[in-house]
Amino acid sequence: MTTYVLVPGAGGSAWFWHLLTPHLRAKGHDVVTVGLPAADEDAGLDVYAETIVTTVGRSAFDGNAAGRREDLVVVAMSMGGFSAPLVCDRLPVTALVLVNAMIPAPGETAGAWWTNTGQEQARRASDLAAGRDPDADFDPVTYFFHDVPAPITTAALEIEEAQAGKPFGEPWPLPAWPDVPTRVLTGRDDRIFPVAFQTRIAEERLGITPELLPGGHLLALSHPARLAELL
Repeated sequence: MTTYVLVPGAGGSAWFWHLLTPHLRAKGHDVVTVGLPAADEDAGLDVYAETIVTTVGRSAFDGNAAGRREDLVVVAMSMGGFSAPLVCDRLPVTALVLVNAMIPAPGETAGAWWTNTGQEQARRASDLAAGRDPDADFDPVTYFFHDVPAPITTAALEIEEAQAGKPFGEPWPLPAWPDVPTRVLTGRDDRIFPVAFQTRIAEERLGITPELLPGGHLLALSHPARLAELL
């Protein structure tokens, strides 16, 4: 049995995974959904990593207890790409899966990542190609929820928490990407991290060509069944 550890992006809500979780469990897998202390101004990347470890539970890997978790796959969404890899030396992770995720370089901050990778230019080019005004006021529905069912969008916007700035100012501490099998899953219609942009970054930084699936940035809310199949 695989245990999927689901790490959210900015805002840190475990609720983000609530539609995906039943699909994974229906396939006979265990699921751990992580809630990160995103609103805590004192919480940085190390606290995020420790929160993931604590949520999984170290004791679940001790000895041969009945509750022992095996085949641990860590799934990271968006900004979760900065925190999820940090647990690979703290838990027996068998695989990492990045879902429309930010892929950091050693020493890079999440705040600098946007400029370093050319995200803004990629977003503008995608907007122009699709007939959207790249200079319009930023609308989260346009960029994040355009393919998410309306009731789910309403619920998400009601529970959305502010993301504190500390993790964006901390250099990513690893000297290299963890030596763990890694997959990159990308939504073909992601408007904030366009598919060509994600493909370029994944190939440049990890040497991995993303696996594509229908949908935008919030795949666990818009296409949970399809995402479960790929996982």
